[in-house]
Amino acid sequence: MASTITVPDGYGYVIGDLILSFVVFAILGEMVVRARKKYDVPYPTMYSDKSKVFNCYQRAHQNGLETLTFFTVFLLLGGLQHPLVAAVAGVVWCGGRLIYAVGYYTGDAGKRAPGSILSLLALFVLLGCTASLALHLLEYL
Repeated sequence: MASTITVPDGYGYVIGDLILSFVVFAILGEMVVRARKKYDVPYPTMYSDKSKVFNCYQRAHQNGLETLTFFTVFLLLGGLQHPLVAAVAGVVWCGGRLIYAVGYYTGDAGKRAPGSILSLLALFVLLGCTASLALHLLEYL
């Protein structure tokens, strides 16, 4: 049985979150570039043997990239079923990534926890929105 997916009202906010996530990762990437200069870590070196703080900048960026694919897929699919919930979760996720990074930039890995919690909660909300879409398409809901 074929299903038709209609782009719901409010889906523009979901697309806006994709633009926001691009801006967030451009900022995080630029922070790594600046940290490379400040802590004298040349390309293509990924991690420094001398600067723990540089490694925190690098990890803050890389950790976000490790979940970006899931975020994007869950946002786009979950937003088809629950566009406003997904859009709010997307903003929270992006904010969480920034809070995570700022905490990590201190050199104290424990200070990344608030951002990590926010990002994970938002990601699970998006997972729930995506699961709801799947269940609706399968006509279980």
